[in-house]
Order: sequence, then structure tokens, then C-alpha cells
Amino acid sequence: MQSFEQEIKHFLRSQQLDFTDNSESFKRLDFTVKLAGDWKFHFDAKEKRQRYNLQSWQLLPDQEHHAFIMDDLAARKILAYAPYSGMVVRDNLLGGYYFFSVLDLFLMPKIRVNRPIHKEQPGWKGKWIVDLRNGRKCGTMAEVLAQFSHFIEKREDFFLHILECYGVYQGESIGQRGEVRRPEHWDVDVKETR
Repeated sequence: MQSFEQEIKHFLRSQQLDFTDNSESFKRLDFTVKLAGDWKFHFDAKEKRQRYNLQSWQLLPDQEHHAFIMDDLAARKILAYAPYSGMVVRDNLLGGYYFFSVLDLFLMPKIRVNRPIHKEQPGWKGKWIVDLRNGRKCGTMAEVLAQFSHFIEKREDFFLHILECYGVYQGESIGQRGEVRRPEHWDVDVKETR
């Protein structure tokens, strides 16, 4: 099977899109693609290539199908390229692509763990266990590209206009708390903070 990075390069060339390939860098996101309107979107390409050891990762069998394990460092790199950044995961086992915007990665529920490593000396590597269903599933790379454009087109809504909690994520239930806010409350807030 062709690597996901090679698939992306082939796809972007076939679409005659201007892109930067940083896939050999450890400090940059894998790709930057230029979209309509001279917008640029930065993303990392990841693959789920095998099933995870249930005991090692403390996963239940029904969790493993949807689990993806990524580096904490990769998530921080995506945040460094915000707001127009994210991650695309190709699931080689069950098929499909999953797009996670920086906003999804920041807000969705996740399990963070330190995995023991031993190079020159013992240490730790931060890992996230995420649910692939919290990304936007796409059947083709063309659909992934459309997700990049949609994210940029809706950026003001996503970042500035939506007042309620953003996103509907697996493993999370958003309840209600607090008193009902009325216009007079905002008047007081403005007077006391300006």
C-alpha cells in the first residue's frame, strides 16, 4: 500500500494545487496547501496502520476500532500553526480519512498519557488517545480538501460567533449549569470591566 504522504503528494499534484512538502521535517507540519483566495491550510498526515494492543493502552475492544494514538508534540505543532491547521488520519484498517481541525483537537475529549521510552536514558513521550469519530470522516482526499476550505469559509462562526459549546464529540455529554443570563447582567459586566 502506498504511504499516506505519497498519496497526498500525488493527489495535490493531480489537482494542480500549489503546496509545500515538509514531510521530512520534525519541526513543521507535513503539508501546506494553497486554497482558493490565497488561503493556506497546514496539516499533518497520519495513518492508523495496525490494531492497538488492548492491554498496553488499556482499551476495551469496542474502543480500539475507533481509537487513534497520536503524539502530544504533534498536537502542539498543529496548535503552533493555528488557526488554519489540522490533522488528517488515513485509517488503513477500516478505510476512510478523518479530518481534525485545530479547534477539534483543542476541544474534543481525549486521554493523555505518557508512554515510557528508552533512548540513551529512560524518559517519556506524551501520547493522546483520540476517537476517530470526533473527526470529520471523508471517503476521498477531494472531500478532505473540501473540509479545509469549509473550515476557512466558516472560520468567523467557529471562532467568534457560536456562543454555545462548539462540537458534538463522542465520549462527552454537555449539560447545563448556571443562572439564566439576561440583558441587565451584560450591562453590569460592561460597567464593571471597562
